[in-house]
Amino acid sequence: MSATVQPSDTDRASTDGPTKEERLAAFLREKAENGELYFKSKFIADEVGLSPKEIGALMVKLKDSACGFSIEKWSYTSATTWRIEPAN
Repeated sequence: MSATVQPSDTDRASTDGPTKEERLAAFLREKAENGELYFKSKFIADEVGLSPKEIGALMVKLKDSACGFSIEKWSYTSATTWRIEPAN
């Protein structure tokens, strides 16, 4: 006899909307559309709905992908400052 595993409501809900990476990329695109943007993860966490740690991990992923803008670890003073610039 085999058991069938049904996805939970939370699993289904998480696949209906944009991923965390997509949400962050959309937010950054919007904020940097008129030029460069400097930010620390802890200051945008509430706006994006992610923790600073999640943002930091996703920034590394976005930096390595072709996402429509250039991403640079700009400085570190009590937390990483990221520099975002729209790709030409």
